[in-house]
Amino acid sequence: MDTALIPDGVKRCPLPKFAIGLTLVGLVLAWGVYAMLLCWIKGLNQTNMNNAYGFALWIWADLAVIALGGGAFFTGFLKYIVGKDELKNIINYAVLIGFICYSSALLILAIDIGQPLRGWFIFWHANVHSMLTEVAFCLSCYFGVLTIEYIPLILENKQIDKVPFFHNLSHNMHEIMAIFAATGAFLSFFHQGSLGGVAGVLFGRPFGYREHILIWPYTFFLFTWSAAACGPCFTICITKLTEKISGKKLVRDNVIELLAKISGWMLLTYIIAKSVDTWYWATHTAPEMGLHVSHFYSNNALYGYWILFTELVVCGFVPAIILVTNGGRKNKFTLISAVILAAVGVCLNRWVMVLQVLAVPVLPFESWELYMPSWQEVATTILPVAYGIILIMISYRYLPIFPQEKELNPVE
Repeated sequence: MDTALIPDGVKRCPLPKFAIGLTLVGLVLAWGVYAMLLCWIKGLNQTNMNNAYGFALWIWADLAVIALGGGAFFTGFLKYIVGKDELKNIINYAVLIGFICYSSALLILAIDIGQPLRGWFIFWHANVHSMLTEVAFCLSCYFGVLTIEYIPLILENKQIDKVPFFHNLSHNMHEIMAIFAATGAFLSFFHQGSLGGVAGVLFGRPFGYREHILIWPYTFFLFTWSAAACGPCFTICITKLTEKISGKKLVRDNVIELLAKISGWMLLTYIIAKSVDTWYWATHTAPEMGLHVSHFYSNNALYGYWILFTELVVCGFVPAIILVTNGGRKNKFTLISAVILAAVGVCLNRWVMVLQVLAVPVLPFESWELYMPSWQEVATTILPVAYGIILIMISYRYLPIFPQEKELNPVE
């Protein structure tokens, strides 16, 4: 029965081996589900959040996976709108990764609100003055777009495709996918930007506060820019990891190099803009509030100047320079190093914009607020990772995710 579901012309591991791997990851998933149920049944007292940290590990994870899932909207934009047809060989995987990231983001939010049965209040009793309301709407709508983009892949399963209705539905959905790609790019621009804008408008949190372009703080544009730059890097990273685990070549090098080149230029321009933004904030915005830049970086190991250097240089300029150079992209080691550093860099950016913003003292009698998550928070943060691995395992085994797999790995 299992072999009848596997796409023609490809080879997969034996079912017992697949089942063992699925079980091991499933145990981690079950641990996360248990912690999630504790948070829902007993409340948010299961966390270490407090008056200083109303946003904590969950919100960092939420912003991080949304940024990493940016590979879906930007790759779709390049493929369907710009016309980079080579990316058709990786767009399926980008959509799958985006689907995982955005469904994980919604799951994290469902845990974070503490009372998931009231989640519909966001839509029915919307606070029209809140950027987070716009984020909730765009996030939900874009997840719907990703679901629509993922459905044709499910319908292309060997057995499902035999049903004429599903075969024709899949074909027709592919024909109009450019519309959904354009819609997804539009929605992503606003919710990525608004997530950055939340920190940028907090006048009482001077580490995050920024000057404005019209009504939007600089962070609005920087968040969208960084997601478009680093999201595809994460897609490349997961693709290479899948190739390593499966022992197969799944995507031709020219496809990876094209996506890496575009991401590299996006990352280089972003990190220059981010550096200019940081310089202006440190020399104008903060001093106008009566603060020196040293006020925002403590002597503790967590929030020293090293974190700024790591974000801008190690995880910014270094991977950008590697990706924009032909030799850097063609070298396997430097390519992998660059996409990993870029993905880590955008996660680090979200970390400081969520946690360091809250850690910095803002009143004369306050001190640095350090935060240690509870095991329930850790488990529920790992939960989406386990869920994502399971969905990738099932999708890779039973769906034609990689169009080039057959020609690159002929079955003997």
